[in-house]
Amino acid sequence: MELEMAADELKGVLNRLRRAQGQIAGIIKMIEDGRDCEDVITQLAAVSRALDRVGFAIIATGLQHCVAEGGQPTADRQQMRARLEKLFLSLA
Repeated sequence: MELEMAADELKGVLNRLRRAQGQIAGIIKMIEDGRDCEDVITQLAAVSRALDRVGFAIIATGLQHCVAEGGQPTADRQQMRARLEKLFLSLA
């Protein structure tokens, strides 16, 4: 299945990935600087959640596109995408 995303959806996903990339760089620096293990683990957990959210957003977008083929208006599709993403996030 090919990943097809509208410009606004793609922007949101890329922003989340860039944020996670920054967090990972910060974690690397923390380890290099010999920071406290608890601080490192806290940041690892945060980046893990951020990546999970990206994955769920992509899944929700894919499902939304499937639903959208039913001829729903754009506002309904956006609402459906938000609902699907929220449902997936509740499983995390």
